[in-house]
Amino acid sequence: YEICLSDWSSDVCSSDLRIAALVIRHLYLYRRSLPRVMEIIYWPFLDLVVWGFITVYLATFQGQMPAVVTFLLGALILWDVLFRSQQGITISFLEEIWARNLMNLFASPLTPSEFLAATMVMSLFKVTAVSVVMSLCAWLFYGYNVFILGLWLMPFIANLVLTGWIIGVFTTSLIMRFGQEAEVLAWSMVFLFQPISCVFYPLDVLPAWLRGVASINPAAHVFEGMRGLLATHAAPLTNLGLASGLNLLYLGAVVLWFHHTFNVCKERGSLVRVGE
Repeated sequence: YEICLSDWSSDVCSSDLRIAALVIRHLYLYRRSLPRVMEIIYWPFLDLVVWGFITVYLATFQGQMPAVVTFLLGALILWDVLFRSQQGITISFLEEIWARNLMNLFASPLTPSEFLAATMVMSLFKVTAVSVVMSLCAWLFYGYNVFILGLWLMPFIANLVLTGWIIGVFTTSLIMRFGQEAEVLAWSMVFLFQPISCVFYPLDVLPAWLRGVASINPAAHVFEGMRGLLATHAAPLTNLGLASGLNLLYLGAVVLWFHHTFNVCKERGSLVRVGE
């Protein structure tokens, strides 16, 4: 790993080692950076506390709104999985831009596919850290156990991670193509999808025309499946099947789009100007 970090072109640097070296390079940034640690510990914790106290208040109306605490806290934790998986992709890319390291990376044997693989590994690291923090705090503060979803929790999380990757890779492509003016999308893009993700409300409350748009959003089927499982204990096979199919279709398309954008930027020489 150390050889790859110092010399990407070394003969001993296989594809796997280049990916691992890039992941380690990003993990090193967390060793002495409080803002980066806050990103995966403090801010998710703050979200949980604020929404947790709201749900505790709403729980006083338990007779009118059964299981509201279960629905909202579960939705919040799963939404943060999607959000952090998206940020794992885009922030890793921005780190390279801010360090003026993007040209150095792609002047090396590192391929776009290897770069995406490394950012996806970083995304999994963030999702794991955030999920542990939020699940533990939900249990300590509100007595909420996210594992009431049972084994279905794993396919729910897997699909939300894939959705986060799709948004993250697409956003990274836009930043690569349009430069500094598009960097704000790293934080805002995912929230454009929140209204049609049906995180805190069912699909049925949307107007008919918007319901059709939401139905092609994989995240909407995940959250619908979660609510259905908690309410009726029925296996959410249909929801998970739709979410998985859409995710695989979109992920393949967005990775192809990323490679196309990379090649266009490389031909135009704009890679060296990203972030300027």
